[in-house]
Amino acid sequence: MLYINMNNDLLFNSSFGLKINCDQIVRAISDFIKEKPGHDYKIIVGSDSESRANNKADFVTAVVVHRVGNGGRYFWRHVELMKNHSLRERMWQEVLLSIDLSKELVVLLKNAGLEKCGFEIHVDVGEKGETKTLIQELVGMVRANNFEAKTKPESYAASKVADRHVPLAGNKK
Repeated sequence: MLYINMNNDLLFNSSFGLKINCDQIVRAISDFIKEKPGHDYKIIVGSDSESRANNKADFVTAVVVHRVGNGGRYFWRHVELMKNHSLRERMWQEVLLSIDLSKELVVLLKNAGLEKCGFEIHVDVGEKGETKTLIQELVGMVRANNFEAKTKPESYAASKVADRHVPLAGNKK
């Protein structure tokens, strides 16, 4: 398996071009919620990846705070991992990265009094395409870690947000 226990001190990119850590993401989420406290909010984590020709893969993990029915904000980080062997291994790695970060965020959100926000992990698999055979095992892994899982077409944090930054991350090398 490709899993590497990620150092969650890695910095995230914000839409404002800032580099921030997990504690700062939680503060930004709290500030965002305070702007319109009467809304429902979801915190969503999703990852996407892309193989590279040099036996590496780029992984992007996104954290989205969704003000239900009224927009949202997101943050993302990139990591490059070696020994990219198969689509299945990459998909497992995406989910493991999302779960690892989610576990840290849940604690930070609870400490900030934000535990009432909905929390989801978006998995970049769906009924169409090569990944359909992986749905059950990947969703099962997310649920086994006590998170709600969403797959395509509902997994926008992975398939839209993180996805838009994978080519950018790889091109910066």
